Amino acid sequence: MSIHEELWRRFQEGDPRALARALTLVESGHPVGRELLKRVRGKGRAKVVGVTGSPGAGKSTLTDRLILEARKRGERVAVLAVDPSSPFSGGAILGDRIRMMRHHQDPGVYIRSMASRGALGGLAGATVAALSLLEAFGFDRIFVETVGVGQSEVDIARVADTTLLVLTPAAGDAVQAFKAGVMEIADVFAVNKFDLPGGERIVQELKSALELSPPRPGGWRPPIHPTVAASGEGVEALFESLEAHHRHLVEHGLLEAHRLERARFEVESVIQEWGRQRTQGAGALVARVARGELTPEEAALALLGPGPEAEEGAL
Repeated sequence: MSIHEELWRRFQEGDPRALARALTLVESGHPVGRELLKRVRGKGRAKVVGVTGSPGAGKSTLTDRLILEARKRGERVAVLAVDPSSPFSGGAILGDRIRMMRHHQDPGVYIRSMASRGALGGLAGATVAALSLLEAFGFDRIFVETVGVGQSEVDIARVADTTLLVLTPAAGDAVQAFKAGVMEIADVFAVNKFDLPGGERIVQELKSALELSPPRPGGWRPPIHPTVAASGEGVEALFESLEAHHRHLVEHGLLEAHRLERARFEVESVIQEWGRQRTQGAGALVARVARGELTPEEAALALLGPGPEAEEGAL
């Protein structure tokens, strides 16, 4: 039996070490990882919750509490914590795992940190591929906690079924979220650290902002939950809203569209990564752009081949 087949057998048997190995192979772009992905696509139907918000909003602590709520209901839970990469080593900063160490001995919880490796939207390029593996492994709910990097954070909405935006009473937090466009993609809001001054004010700001935002698919109205993650206050009600949104997606036939958008995001991520890799090794071509000898579009065509216009003309 090949190493590939042995890994697949152990994965199907539910060996967490096989899952860890498979995730590593996928994240590194190894051919064995790609072959495994082809086998697992479409297997499993986890509820995927994206947790996003500005740095310091308490996303990891809140996710830790949400894990407890899911486990109370008998769900098997996985967490993908997408950490900022070191620009030198490419490694992830593992603060999220430290905050969730209480679940270390629980076989029903699996936590994995992934390095964003410079991905523009705060999501690692392999995030969606990792989701497919975790779903096929049999997890009922997957939390994807993202790097809080501002406007391009909206990518999480293309990957998750439900997007949870975590804000705090910090000055201008709601206004900044509104400016960044993150308000429009959040399905559920948590005003965390609500015990700090200004909590009621930010709730009112959110309500006012939501009145101006466009209607959501199926008429969903995003709820706002005050929480204190450190003590667990408000977390049960927040979890119930995550459940309500998933039921809304099912009742209105919106889940399949989410899955298609997730696949589209994954393909775009691969194209983006290929472009980044090829550009790094094309110093002479980039220098010609800098001197005005080539347009960026001409350089891109030289690196990546015919663009969409050329393909359409060939059809």
